Amino acid sequence: MVSREQKRASVLHEKLQLLRSITKSHALSESSIIVDASKYIQELKHKVERLNQDITTTTTPQTNSNSKTSSWPQIEVETLEKGFLVNVYSERSCPGLLVSMLQVLEDLGLNVLEARVSCTDTFRLQAFGGEDEEAMINAQVVTEAVFEAIKNWSESKEQG
Repeated sequence: MVSREQKRASVLHEKLQLLRSITKSHALSESSIIVDASKYIQELKHKVERLNQDITTTTTPQTNSNSKTSSWPQIEVETLEKGFLVNVYSERSCPGLLVSMLQVLEDLGLNVLEARVSCTDTFRLQAFGGEDEEAMINAQVVTEAVFEAIKNWSESKEQG
């Protein structure tokens, strides 16, 4: 019979091996695996910061000086292994924007697998989407499409 301690050690070993594979570590000792994982997490944090800076500079709308660019929703798109994580945030409520967002994701061939939405005082959309088999879309294409949807929504709101 396997003791509780042996079972616990076995589970810990499996989890460390999983962590080792996720971080693509070649370390053999437990402490080295954890150090490599820590470095990997730091690299991911820096990558997210760079991507957020890139997205902020590419998604700022080109508007005239009378318009308030701060009222435009912020867009963040992260490429995942098989799909995307799309975050859209605005400090104000945006009636009708959710429909535009979901439509543009569908038009791109992205299936929204999970979404969290808040439309009360602010607008927040966090959507996880998977690509269709034949679709090969990069994050920049998704970001531009979402930005275009926001622009179209804003123009239709001004006309209506």
